[in-house]
Amino acid sequence: MPLAQSKVTAQGQISVPAEIRRLLGVGPGAVLQWNEENGKIVVSRVGQYTSKEINKALFPNGTTKKSIEELKAGIGRNIKERHARR
Repeated sequence: MPLAQSKVTAQGQISVPAEIRRLLGVGPGAVLQWNEENGKIVVSRVGQYTSKEINKALFPNGTTKKSIEELKAGIGRNIKERHARR
C-alpha cells in the first residue's frame, strides 16, 4: 500500500503530501533531490552537513588551519569531485 500519492499538474508540478514532508523534515524552501536507483525513483531531502563533515570533505588530510586561498582551493576541489561527469 502506498505511503502517499500526488497528482502531476499540467505544468509538471506536484505537491508533497504532509506525511511525506514530516518524514523528510522539509518545509517551504527545502530542496529535494531525485535519484534513480534500480529502476525506481528515490526522493530525498538535500542534507545538511556539520562543520566536521565539511572540514573532512575539504581537507581529507586532517589539517584545519588554512588560509583563505587554501579554503577556496579546497572548496573548488570538492565541488569538482562531487559534480564530475561519470
